[in-house]
Amino acid sequence: PGGAASEGFARAGDPAPGGAASEGFARAGDPAPGGAASEELEREVLPGGWTPERYELELELDPVSRRSLFHGTLALSLKIDGASLAGGRGASTSKLVLNARNLSIDFGSVFFRSSVVPSAERLKPVEVALDAHRETVTFAFGEPLPAGPGVLALSYVGRLSADMAGLYRSTYHGPGGRKETMAVTQLEAIDARRVLPCWDEPGTKAAFVLAVTVPEGLTAISNMPAASETLVGNKRRTAFLETPVMSTYLLALAVGRFDSIQRITQDGVLVRVLAVPGQAERGRFALDVAVRVLDFYAEYFEVAYPLPKLDMLAAPDFAAGAMENWGLVIYREVDLLCDESTAAVAQRMRIATVVTHELAHMWFGNLVTMEWWEHLWLNEGFANWMQTYAADVLFPQWGIWEQYVVQDQSRALALDALRSSHPIEVPIRRAQDVDEVFDLISYSKGGSVVRMVHAYLGAEHFRK
Repeated sequence: PGGAASEGFARAGDPAPGGAASEGFARAGDPAPGGAASEELEREVLPGGWTPERYELELELDPVSRRSLFHGTLALSLKIDGASLAGGRGASTSKLVLNARNLSIDFGSVFFRSSVVPSAERLKPVEVALDAHRETVTFAFGEPLPAGPGVLALSYVGRLSADMAGLYRSTYHGPGGRKETMAVTQLEAIDARRVLPCWDEPGTKAAFVLAVTVPEGLTAISNMPAASETLVGNKRRTAFLETPVMSTYLLALAVGRFDSIQRITQDGVLVRVLAVPGQAERGRFALDVAVRVLDFYAEYFEVAYPLPKLDMLAAPDFAAGAMENWGLVIYREVDLLCDESTAAVAQRMRIATVVTHELAHMWFGNLVTMEWWEHLWLNEGFANWMQTYAADVLFPQWGIWEQYVVQDQSRALALDALRSSHPIEVPIRRAQDVDEVFDLISYSKGGSVVRMVHAYLGAEHFRK
């Protein structure tokens, strides 16, 4: 309490014991199993040999509280594959390594239990070592962990951040000018590790089962619809349905007071626009775009939207224009809300292209995901092209491709003319470096390259 570290807790940010780096971490330059060089090990990635399958996460938070803390309980279902460990078939490991940052992990709560033997005992770690530089936590056990499925369980405490990353507070003035607070997530690129210990790499996917406990007067929303709501004293616990298998950066949560409007697509998907009280009606135009473009994308990709609902939340404080969390897309208010009676065409065009961009990611990025961050240009470059293609289908009167050349392509050319330019695909050794390529080269130059390929192949061959 008060920010001091509790005895028996390890914090992400503390050095590993003795100052040494956590053992078991795959480093650039390490030999691959069998001594061969490996392209993957040129990157700083978590060691192989096991994979996450399901995160069962319980969070408790109060965004209004002055303490700015949230409490988490995690049961991580995983599978240990001896054949994938260093040493090959028959090899074993006594260590599990996850990404974690600014989390205080309760030593006493950590255990591993094999699912192979129903009566297997809980194995307690002999050491929990945190590495601030690599943003990892290593759980070292006193004996090899059995191959096959198992569960790693632990409890921890995190902090609501103030930098619009991870799980953070957002403030606004409600009716009567009273200051209100909500909690919102922004986890791309590598801030899921600030919410839970996890395998925070885009190509390593797992399902999430989330439950959130908040003060009774607040509402929690996430990627999936609520499965149940129960009152526990003066608190409300919301349990959500299990997500599809997805990357950690797509996990989303918002807690606050919301108004909403909604419609149903032709395929029966519930689409909602949520905003702070009194503002939801300003989302009518964005709601219409979302419903129409979801139907268009399902036909274009020949794959139905895979979730039962799509929420679009206008957040008062948001660092990016929007974020494509699967089932809960979060926007800046200015990129989602407008007064249709007074909005200029330019404002409508901005809202339409942001919505079509983010919803393109529901398929290209979320359903099919880049294996590593150096392929970010294809994720964002395709969405940059697709947002324009879809907006042109919905609003042909705008002549949006002519404006694309003047705006996106010209800005990409201007940035590309500088000595500081870079290729659209840049090798990313450390995930912490990925923010350097979230720029117009990846988005607009990438989109321009996709546009050239589309023109060369022709519309129907490109779509196939």
